Amino acid sequence: MSDPDYQVADRRPIATRELAISQRVAGWLVAQGVSANAISVEGMVCGVLAGVALAATQFVPEPLRAWCWGLGAIFIQLRLLANMLDGMVAVRSGQASRVGELYNEIPDRISDAATLIGFGYAFGSNPVLGFVAACLAVFVAYVRSMGKVAGAHQEFCGPMAKPQRMAVATLAAILCAIFPQAIAYHLPAITLGVIIIGSVITAVRRLNRTSAALHAA
Repeated sequence: MSDPDYQVADRRPIATRELAISQRVAGWLVAQGVSANAISVEGMVCGVLAGVALAATQFVPEPLRAWCWGLGAIFIQLRLLANMLDGMVAVRSGQASRVGELYNEIPDRISDAATLIGFGYAFGSNPVLGFVAACLAVFVAYVRSMGKVAGAHQEFCGPMAKPQRMAVATLAAILCAIFPQAIAYHLPAITLGVIIIGSVITAVRRLNRTSAALHAA
């Protein structure tokens, strides 16, 4: 992670960050000497494993398919947990790094792409939709980052920001694990369609809000 002062002033609002258990876990990680950058990399690994687990639903025997859907959902949530904790650890420990911004952004983009592309290759899904969703997820993040580069604040609005994208994917994976018949109704492909449409709306909203902020400045 980069400069802690920046992270406090201009980071994604996450309600669960204020929970007592989240604070205790972050404090424990700091006490163990775990670096924020290491947590960011671990989150990326979880994002990649989520994509692998989801794609595996296409190739494993039917009795194992539900387990892969479930693992995909778990790894998605572990990735989001790491995304929350890396910033908390950076702030609590006062860590600063010249490459912190790279560790903050690049693993996230890899995680997004791996998870959504993996979802595209999942049983009952569509690879093209997976690639389109991944490209749009990266573009939405690019718009946010460009706002900062242009001199505005980072814009985290939705309706399909990272937490919402991953929440939709997690819910769909859980439903496919519990109710296999949902796959017959094209739930995986519909899920990616919802993410795609929501991402387009999110990109437009972020562009408009960033433009308005720059004009006001």
